[in-house]
Amino acid sequence: MVSLSGLRRYPVKSCRGAEVTRAVVERAGLAGDRRWMLVRDDGAVVTARTHPRLVLVAPTPAADGLRLTGPGMPPLTVPVPDGEPLPARVHRWDTAGVPAGPEADAWFSDLLGSSVRLLHLDDPARRRPDPDFSHDDDRVSFADGYPLLLTSAASLDALNALVAEGRHAAEAPLPMTRFRPNAVVEGAPAWAEDGWRRIRIGVAEFRVAKGCARCVLTTVDPGTAAKGREPMATLAQHRRFDGKVWFGVNLIPDDPGAEITVGDPVEVLDAVDPACGPPR
Repeated sequence: MVSLSGLRRYPVKSCRGAEVTRAVVERAGLAGDRRWMLVRDDGAVVTARTHPRLVLVAPTPAADGLRLTGPGMPPLTVPVPDGEPLPARVHRWDTAGVPAGPEADAWFSDLLGSSVRLLHLDDPARRRPDPDFSHDDDRVSFADGYPLLLTSAASLDALNALVAEGRHAAEAPLPMTRFRPNAVVEGAPAWAEDGWRRIRIGVAEFRVAKGCARCVLTTVDPGTAAKGREPMATLAQHRRFDGKVWFGVNLIPDDPGAEITVGDPVEVLDAVDPACGPPR
């Protein structure tokens, strides 16, 4: 039986995530997931792709805001801001967020050695996923492109076996946290998720919008912020489609308001041959 073996939320985009046993599925993603992000002075998103120390920041949601801890930094509590949103961009997509304030900006700027601002997502209904892969009423948080990312434990095992046989075997095994998923499933064959088109987790149904093309963020060790070569080197050899490398699939919820729980059964409602690779 395929089941949900892990749930993870990332309160601040590119910062450390936290395991949870249950979560409410909102239209824009899991409740509390990627509701904050850092931007440059021009509003462009700042991520661990260029500032890997972000993965060492541990944000803890609180009833009235966010508590931050990070290496060499004093703990900081950031209240949910109340103000006018500023224009911002998540890669090529326009959005907006409310500034968290100068104290939070200074905290992150000192940590990164670069001028950044912290924004809060006051309206999760503001942004739509890529129109080529979504419906008019779909929404997404400050996540890169889609409300949830799903990965498979068996696929990670298969990838780690390939890494262990390759030129960078010393980097194996890679933990699932390299891939920053929201949902992890077990019990399915490796790469079976490539063929999934609709699934049900517990009582919540999801569309598989497309596969997840991976970037250099996966080469950052989430425990140390050190950069390596894997998994990108191995994915480029074994999981290259359309000039990109792929691991995991992006989900769009069709039952906002439903709650999913670790241990829930995962039912595949519609699928094609996974040998074709992920939807893209």
